[in-house]
Amino acid sequence: MDVLFNSINVRDLLSSSNIEDVNSPLSAPDLRLLIDRLRLRSVDIKSQVRQYILSHFSDFSTLFSQCFDFVWKSEYLSSQLSDLIQLISDHPIEAQTRTVIDEIVVKNRELKEKRELLGLLAVILELSDKLRFVKEEIKVGRIEQAAEALRELKEVLVTSNDEERQPFVYGLLKDEWTQCFEEMQEVVLQCMGNAVWFDQENNKVHLKYQLSIRSVDGIELQTILKVMDAVGIMDYGLAKLADLMIKHVIVPVVSFRSTIVVEWINQESENGVETNLKILPSADPNVDSIDGGSMYSVLVDVVKFISKSLCFENSTWMLCFGKLTWPRMSDLIVSNFLSQNVPDDASKLADFQKIVKCTSNFETSLKELMFIDSSDGKDERLSKFVDNVEVHFASRKKVEILAQARNQLLQSDFCLPEDGTRRNSKVKDDDNAESSPDLAVDLLFTSERCVVSEAASRLMKLVHGTLKDVCLSSPRMGLDFYHAARDSLLLYEAIIPVKFERQLDSINHSAVLIHNDCHYLSQEILGLAFEYRSDFPASMKELVVFADLAPRFQMLAEEVLQRQIKLVIYNLKQAIDGADGFQNTHQMKQYESAKLSIDQVVFILEKVYIIWHHLLLPSAYKRSMSMVLETVFARIANDILLLDDIAAEETLQLQRLIHLLFENLSYLLDSVLSINQTGKLQEFPAQTLHDLIPSLRKLRKLADLLDMPLKSVTAVWESGELVNHGLKQSEVEDFIRAIFADSPLRKECLRKLESTSY
Repeated sequence: MDVLFNSINVRDLLSSSNIEDVNSPLSAPDLRLLIDRLRLRSVDIKSQVRQYILSHFSDFSTLFSQCFDFVWKSEYLSSQLSDLIQLISDHPIEAQTRTVIDEIVVKNRELKEKRELLGLLAVILELSDKLRFVKEEIKVGRIEQAAEALRELKEVLVTSNDEERQPFVYGLLKDEWTQCFEEMQEVVLQCMGNAVWFDQENNKVHLKYQLSIRSVDGIELQTILKVMDAVGIMDYGLAKLADLMIKHVIVPVVSFRSTIVVEWINQESENGVETNLKILPSADPNVDSIDGGSMYSVLVDVVKFISKSLCFENSTWMLCFGKLTWPRMSDLIVSNFLSQNVPDDASKLADFQKIVKCTSNFETSLKELMFIDSSDGKDERLSKFVDNVEVHFASRKKVEILAQARNQLLQSDFCLPEDGTRRNSKVKDDDNAESSPDLAVDLLFTSERCVVSEAASRLMKLVHGTLKDVCLSSPRMGLDFYHAARDSLLLYEAIIPVKFERQLDSINHSAVLIHNDCHYLSQEILGLAFEYRSDFPASMKELVVFADLAPRFQMLAEEVLQRQIKLVIYNLKQAIDGADGFQNTHQMKQYESAKLSIDQVVFILEKVYIIWHHLLLPSAYKRSMSMVLETVFARIANDILLLDDIAAEETLQLQRLIHLLFENLSYLLDSVLSINQTGKLQEFPAQTLHDLIPSLRKLRKLADLLDMPLKSVTAVWESGELVNHGLKQSEVEDFIRAIFADSPLRKECLRKLESTSY
């Protein structure tokens, strides 16, 4: 049949196959030839097909027979399917089938649930039987078996995380387990109370190994401990025992270190074998306990007794007992021994190394006995304390320094000795100056001396001593000492102004001493770095700073002084106000009032002079007194110049009052002037009184003007002398109008004043 599948090439049927153009039309002969040849080829193909079919007749017959069978079966299936569809359409069998299937599913679910309920019921019955078993075992005293069953029940009833999905009966079983657990705790605690008790009168700890539980004898102490471990109440069961052991054994040992020994006594009694721990005074009263060796030895014996007799050398039980007692025991050792033996002097730190060694050996022994956990660094409480002894020493020293500074400041009364009123504030090279060696101090950065309080003097001695300790200490200790020195200085700023608040509100020597103290402290503070920095530990040199404190004390000193000056000026103004502006002094009553006012001014200034001149620095005294006198003279001069009508007799009285004032205050003026002529203070050209107190020359000139004739006043003005003395043109004009009556001469004088300008 290959011929049927081969293509017919038309070129092969033509007479000539050399046809170049395939699109060119064929000629008529070629077409007829092509038709004849195609017909012959068709006949040939048909003949070949017929021969092929005849040769494969049996195969084609089988094929057609199978095709017929397939067609018949298809028609039969189609007929059957049609009948089934018709049957279903007439009768709803699928609904019945679904109902049956649903019933089967429900029955299977119910069966599964009943099986699960039966399984749960079996578990509940089993748990209930175990709980009943636990109760019965506890009643008959077989607590070891009860504890094991209780532990197994705990895993099922207590430690489950699916509580919300558990049935209600599980909650009831859990409550019943809790009751059994509490009953077990009660029994165990009762047993421990019977096993261990303390005889305070004889200082004994009795330990009994054979116990009885609810009429059942022969219960071993070790069994009780196993029960506590199995149930998980070891901490609870040993807590009270640990507390009593601390109270009756550890505290006496730590409190009376070198006079304690431990004696073990194993004896037979009616109740079985007992072990006693007896605490007795040491037979050797000369036991050396400086390094704590005897105390540590006794404590190790106590721990050995606990390990061997109580915990039966079980490491887990010992660690549990250690966690209950070690924190309190270590705190007792620190507070009663280590902290009390922290050196109070840097030279004794080397001797403390013996305590460090004994303490380290003590903790090593406790680790070997499994009393503390060797893998937990937090349990090395004592070693950490002794390793930081420098910190503790510095901390204690700092507290002592601050306490000493605080006590000195609180106890200070700023009272002057009998010679405290003598002039102490002289310059350094004034050989004839009287001074109080206890209170007069040299200032570092000036050529003056000043009187300070005993509190300030002691405070600076304390600071200098502390900084000397810094130079001899390690950087770690030195930093604490440095802060102690700074804080001590700051205590003065915090305590003294508050303690002497009332004195600062009045004119008294205490306020002046506080001013001197602050000035003295500021200068000393500036010198601290120069004096000690070179000897400080290298790592501290960049950290130590005192200069920031100096401005604070300087500001406080100035604040106190200005406060005193304001109080003085206020009192002086109040006294001058009593003169009523110096009006009508030609009348006897008004004159007496003005004279009394002048006397009050003089009295106040005398009081101020007594305090200031003897205590203040010369420079501060000159500045402060000049300010006060300037206020007095300026106020009196202004009051007189404000008078609008002055009688002839009144001018004489006013002049008399001014002369009286100058006469009574001459010593004050001399005291201010004398400072300019004293030693090293004369570094610049000396200032005159008129430079320091400008109103002085004004008031003096005003006293002269009061008895001058009008022409003389005019002549003095034209010469410029009045202007040089601080009198203004308006003041001179008002003065002329007040004294001299209106006349052509007065008008002429006033015209000359107006025409003259300076």
